[in-house]
Amino acid sequence: MRTTDPASLPALLRGMPKAELHIHIEGSLEPELIFALARRNGVSLAYPSVEALRAAYAFTDLQSFLDIYYAGASVLLKEDDFFDMAWAYFQRAQADNVRHAELFFDPQTHTGRGVPLATVIGGLRRAVDQAQRELGIRGELILCFLRHLSEDAAFATLEEARPFLGQFIGVGLDSSEVGHPPEKFARVFAEARRLGLRAVAHAGEEGPPAYIWSALDVLHAERIDHGVQAVQDPALMARLARERIPLTVCPLSNVKLCVFKTLAQHNLRALLDAGLVATVNSDDPAYFGGYINRNFTETFAALGLHAGHARTLALNSFEASFAEPEAKRAYAEGVEDYFARAATA
Repeated sequence: MRTTDPASLPALLRGMPKAELHIHIEGSLEPELIFALARRNGVSLAYPSVEALRAAYAFTDLQSFLDIYYAGASVLLKEDDFFDMAWAYFQRAQADNVRHAELFFDPQTHTGRGVPLATVIGGLRRAVDQAQRELGIRGELILCFLRHLSEDAAFATLEEARPFLGQFIGVGLDSSEVGHPPEKFARVFAEARRLGLRAVAHAGEEGPPAYIWSALDVLHAERIDHGVQAVQDPALMARLARERIPLTVCPLSNVKLCVFKTLAQHNLRALLDAGLVATVNSDDPAYFGGYINRNFTETFAALGLHAGHARTLALNSFEASFAEPEAKRAYAEGVEDYFARAATA
């Protein structure tokens, strides 16, 4: 497989080892599994069929997606439901040559419906452990606070999660961005860091560059989820590049939620050209039209990216992960070996 041959690029992208760092596990819940779990748990759905539900995935913005996203999550009631959802994701991830995955989960989406946090984490953690054992994928969990709710509600969730501190590695911030700046969650993030948890935050998806600054300076986020609006602020771009603060970019999601009209207009190439540690991820793949390899292949085709960009993005994904330094070195060596073999195949 000659890496300079454009015709071989899709196969190169599909086969390369990669990490996925921006995947909402509830957003991997495919319509078929939603209906299967609804039947298993006796949950009534507003849509008569899988096809009708999938046809509703015509979003105009983040909020229009969230409305359906939360409705889909209503079928998750038992520990086995959470296991089945995560296990289905890990099987797809293995097919896409994901070697390391850090899964976001939204406890408040479930505890607000009366599902105990122990049930949520128990099912997800069982899938994470089984994926490492049987699929060779190292997985981690990141607990996300819903930013449209109050900081007091986030504190309550963090308190409820204390018995499970060894089962997830960090906290994040997701849900409706505009009107809910990072400052709203300054105290709960400070407490999470005091507990030894890593910190990430959604910022600069629909919100302004100021939200990215706040995520860095107020929440002390180590990674910015999305971050595509950073291009509006040259000083911010310079800082992100200088400090090697990763961005977990989700191209198909950005188009599906109308952040960009088309993939051809996406700014991933500009982020890479500016030296940022950008990565490619799937976000909510069941809703946005593709898992990680589809994000890679369609984005590369739309933007005219090449094998050099692929190598950079693969290396960036492992650098940006929360894997231990020794594991990161091993992952990077695997990427370099893959591209060296591909160049001579």
